[in-house]
Amino acid sequence: MARRAARNLSRRLSFLVLGALVASLLGTAFAQDDYPSQRLDWTIAFGPGGGNDIMSRTIIEILEKNDWYPEEIVATNREGGSGAVGWGYFFNQAGDPYNISTTSGSFITTPLQADTPWQPTDFTPIALLASDNLLLLVRGDSEIETFEQFIEQAREESPSIGGIGAVNVDFIVPMLLSEQAGFEFDYVSFNAAGELNTALLSGSLDAIVSNPAEVLGLVESGDMRALAFSGKEAPEGLDIPTFEEAGYPVGVSMPRGLIMPPDVPEEAQQWWIDTMKKVVETPEWNAYIENNQLTEDIRYGDEFFEMLTETKDAFERILRESGAID
Repeated sequence: MARRAARNLSRRLSFLVLGALVASLLGTAFAQDDYPSQRLDWTIAFGPGGGNDIMSRTIIEILEKNDWYPEEIVATNREGGSGAVGWGYFFNQAGDPYNISTTSGSFITTPLQADTPWQPTDFTPIALLASDNLLLLVRGDSEIETFEQFIEQAREESPSIGGIGAVNVDFIVPMLLSEQAGFEFDYVSFNAAGELNTALLSGSLDAIVSNPAEVLGLVESGDMRALAFSGKEAPEGLDIPTFEEAGYPVGVSMPRGLIMPPDVPEEAQQWWIDTMKKVVETPEWNAYIENNQLTEDIRYGDEFFEMLTETKDAFERILRESGAID
C-alpha cells in the first residue's frame, strides 16, 4: 500500500508539474487570443447512449444552436475502466482550455478503487448542473411485479444486479439497499448502457439499476419493468415507490457536472461559467431535465468544488465501511 501510495503521489506530482509547465506555455498564447477561438475537444468518459453521453450532446446542441461557441466542437467517447480511460486522457490535457468533459458518480468512485494519477478535485470545476438517480428494473416478463416481491425473493436467493462502473453509484445504491433490506447480491459491471440493457433482456442478469433516461423507452414498450426509484420522487408516469417510501433511504445520487483540465486560465473557467448560466435558462435544457427525470442542482466554480470534496469523502467512507475498498 505504501509503495502504491508513493507511486500515485509521484505520478500526480509529475502530471501537475507538467500541467503547470503547459499552463505557463499556453498562458501567453491564451492572453493573445480572444477566447474561445479554437476547436473544442469534448471528452465523454463512457460509451454512446449513457447519461454522460446524453448530457454532453444536449449541451453541445444548445451551444451550436445559439452560436455560443464560435468554433467546431468535437465530442469523443473515450470509454473504459469505469471512466479511468476518458478522464485519464482529459487529465493529461492539463493547462489546455480547449478541452472539456462531464462528470458522473464514477468521476468520484473510480479514483477510490483504481490506481489513477488524478483525483476529482485536481480538475477545474465549471458547474454542477443536476443530480441523477436510479431505477431498479427487471425484465418485462419477470414473475417479479413489485418492489416488495423483489426484496422477498432476494432474501431467499441472491440476485445478480448489473450497473455501469465497477465501484460506482450503480454499485453503492444496491449495496446500501441490500444492507438495509437484508439480502446479498452479485454485482456485474458494464461500461456502456447498451451492453447493460442487453444483459438484462437476454436473461444474463436478474435485475439492473439505471438512469431513467437510458431505459424509459424500454419500460414504456414493456421490455423492462421498473420496481422502485432511488430519488425523492418517482418519475412521472411510473406508479412505483421510492426506496425511501419503501423504508430504505439510500440517500445517494450521481453528480452531473462540467469540468476542465487542471491549471487552465481563470478567464477560460469564467467564460464557461458565464456560458453555462445561459445554457441552463434555455427551453432545451429544461426539456432535458424533465425528459431525463433529473433533479436540477446548480452550483458554479468553488461551490461545485466543495460539493465534489464532500461527496468524495462520503463515498470513501461508505465504500471503506462496506469493505468494497481497502
